[in-house]
Amino acid sequence: MEQRGATQPVWQTLPDLSVQKPDHEVSVASQRRCQGARRRVWHAVLSVAKGHDGEWFGGSQLVMVVAYWPWRAEGSKLATVSFQSGGFMRRALITGITGQDGAYLAELLLSEGYEVFGLLRRSASAEVMGERLRWLGIESEVRMIDGDLMDLSSIARALQLVKPSEVYNLAAQSFVRTSWDQPLLTGQVTGMGAHNVIEAVRLVAPEARFYQASSSEMFGKIHQEKQGEKTPFYPRSPYAVAKLYAHWITVNYRESFGMHASSGILFNHESPLRGIEFVTRKVTDGVARIKLGLAHDLPMGNLDATRDWGHAKDYVRAMWLMLQQPEADDYVVATGRTVSVREMCRIAFACAGLDYRDHVRVDDRFLRPAEVDVLLGDPGKAKDKLGWEPRITLEEMIAEMVEADLVRHRSRMR
Repeated sequence: MEQRGATQPVWQTLPDLSVQKPDHEVSVASQRRCQGARRRVWHAVLSVAKGHDGEWFGGSQLVMVVAYWPWRAEGSKLATVSFQSGGFMRRALITGITGQDGAYLAELLLSEGYEVFGLLRRSASAEVMGERLRWLGIESEVRMIDGDLMDLSSIARALQLVKPSEVYNLAAQSFVRTSWDQPLLTGQVTGMGAHNVIEAVRLVAPEARFYQASSSEMFGKIHQEKQGEKTPFYPRSPYAVAKLYAHWITVNYRESFGMHASSGILFNHESPLRGIEFVTRKVTDGVARIKLGLAHDLPMGNLDATRDWGHAKDYVRAMWLMLQQPEADDYVVATGRTVSVREMCRIAFACAGLDYRDHVRVDDRFLRPAEVDVLLGDPGKAKDKLGWEPRITLEEMIAEMVEADLVRHRSRMR
């Protein structure tokens, strides 16, 4: 431990500062260290980063703070700051960070200069858990914190450690077919798990902005040709019911407690990082296996169901944009184009020079007990208020997924 009065080199890391501006978060523009025998004195020029109304200011409003630091500063009010080129670095906590959306969101936030933390449930080997982050080449840039959606205390602890400015709840039991086999687990994790996260944010980090991953499956038995933010919900699976609970509890907390809590009602979004149990990835993986002679047939469920499919990379950008708005709200994120599973199969097989009719067959085992026949989103509000539009077409996305699965299987054959 450093001794009082000892000569030390210029400091390498900034400790917590005792700041006489308790209602503001601060970023350090410049600083130098002075030492004394009985106290350490820190001089810092601080720019006020956030005011009472939660809005970010520029660096023009400066205050000079002299923080006198007793050797033992029990009871002092501390403000933890991070650096990036001398400025404030925002922190984000992501649940479900090892999934498709979590990995792409982490990549986006890192590119925007955030420190990214992930809440990690230790239920699998590190090799499996970090697969998607490794695919994107960002595994070493993300910091993991142990926690579980069903354990509110672990979420609270993670929030205390990270002190995030943004929290993204993406974790869920998200496979619709499995929700009929495990309905209670789905309700607990996807519904009550989300409630645990937003309650922990309310108690520990009420100034943080919160994002809840809602789903187009909540629309279910549709009442309108295009589904928007005002379309009535009619969930048709335990997964959709659980998501609807999480969605409405987010709205309730926003209205009851004034939290900056937004829900993104995301329509189907895919990528090479999609789990093999989802239909698009099942198809592209099947195409790769058939092309390489590893299989001949691809058993499928309802080929006539239609979905509004986009790329996950586009959709996580919409998530981030929601939390950059001055006021929280709910947004439908979709392409506005619906395509049948049959047509999606045709596109995927064509990418490998194959005809889907020679390989795809319907298997009743893959039919849902209650099907959602059509989903088609209206992204008008996201376009108008967020300035968001999809950049990657369905054809480009499917081609990317087929190529990625060909690469995976070829590497395993070596």
